[in-house]
Amino acid sequence: MLDIIQTYGVQLLIGEFPHGPLGGLALTLILAVSGLVCAFPLAVMFGIARTSTIGWIALPAGAVVHTLRGLPVLMLIFWAYFIVPLLTGKSISGTTTVICALVAYETAFLGEVIKAGIQSIPQGQVEASRSLGMGYFRTLREVVLPQALFNMIPSILNQLISLIKNTSLAYIISVNELTYAAYQVNAQLLTKPFQVYFLLAMTYFAICYALSSLVGLVERRIKHKRQFRSV
Repeated sequence: MLDIIQTYGVQLLIGEFPHGPLGGLALTLILAVSGLVCAFPLAVMFGIARTSTIGWIALPAGAVVHTLRGLPVLMLIFWAYFIVPLLTGKSISGTTTVICALVAYETAFLGEVIKAGIQSIPQGQVEASRSLGMGYFRTLREVVLPQALFNMIPSILNQLISLIKNTSLAYIISVNELTYAAYQVNAQLLTKPFQVYFLLAMTYFAICYALSSLVGLVERRIKHKRQFRSV
């Protein structure tokens, strides 16, 4: 396994960069982070809409969220691969296709996370802010959302872990992320599939375990801050 790392380690980490396109683990992380960052403002909008008492806002938002949550990520990738060029009239790269699919996926799941965060805020705080003359949007902006998003940081990081694993599906359309890079290495070696894919699995495990540990640390910090405020 060490000889695989020595020979193909750079390919697995960054692809052909700087003499070619970026790939490997670096592209996997870029896909995951881009999907989360681009989906975040949309997720906030859907989270707010899902908590609205106005039916014509809450119902369509719920329909979109439940539809996207009910579809496999692979199906979203296929749809993005064929539909986005039809909508834009231009061909797009596989990387852009995957980001579009991940944004749609993450908008639905992260929107539900933010909805739960909003609903977790004590109603008394909302009523108090309204009694001080603050309108709905100001209350949402200055009272509800800051607390809800802070409390949801661990859940947001968990969504990043999920996205990192889901980027492996990008190999279906030949995006040179980590899984596709491992597939290419295996195609060159032919005789060491177990070693190559074991190394791939351990790489995913190491990244996700590190992020899971970070989630635990953040949760403890948030719990400590809550206890400090309640004293």
